[in-house]
Amino acid sequence: MASTPRLFIVEDDIKLRQLLSSYFREQDFEVTAFELGETAIEAIVSEQPDIVMLDLMLPDIDGLTICRQIRPQFSGKVLMLTASDDDFDHVAALEIGADDFVTKPIKPRVLLARLRALIRRAESQPVKTEQPPPATLNTLVYGKLSLNKSRKWCALADKNIPLSDSEFDLLWLLAESADEVLSRDTLTLAVRGIEYDGLDRTVDNKVVSLRKKLGDNPSSPCRILTVRGQGYLFVPDAWNDLQHKV
Repeated sequence: MASTPRLFIVEDDIKLRQLLSSYFREQDFEVTAFELGETAIEAIVSEQPDIVMLDLMLPDIDGLTICRQIRPQFSGKVLMLTASDDDFDHVAALEIGADDFVTKPIKPRVLLARLRALIRRAESQPVKTEQPPPATLNTLVYGKLSLNKSRKWCALADKNIPLSDSEFDLLWLLAESADEVLSRDTLTLAVRGIEYDGLDRTVDNKVVSLRKKLGDNPSSPCRILTVRGQGYLFVPDAWNDLQHKV
């Protein structure tokens, strides 16, 4: 990534758009701002900025649709802005390829920390491949589940499972500590680089997304378990018998 990160802001609220543009330019970002989603889509795909800050609700096309359209052709990071506290919106954003989300009202310093965390993740991220990687020390295999850390590649029953970077990082952390309960504090710090404040639902939402993508029945999960009051547990033996379709 370039020394000056390129940030695209897609936000229809003119005051917020101007505020964010001014603030991030002061923080040494190269900023381009858009009011309409349709205009932003073509620019994002053609210019490939490092990060896109995308409002969920826009007047012409919603942020989820934009994210879904650009993801196959855009390799940068996507951070969603939403005024909704609905977990459905948050999970939907993560499932279609958003890397993180921030709920309004926005605190610029918190937003800056989130963007910098995404930049650090991008700088350490190797190029992905759709081909199964050879077995290495960076590979974990549990039954029919295969993970490769170097390439952030996940397969279940020989089928490639597309995961966002943050989803893969969370799954890897759980898998390499199989049969061990990992707290939300540990997972939040590892995945997001910030301490868990007791309210952040990011890890919980990502677990919901992982369960869905990996065929783990959300109403009665058996592969990634919730341990009440403690955290989450990856069950290594549960990946041998794939009763739920993926």
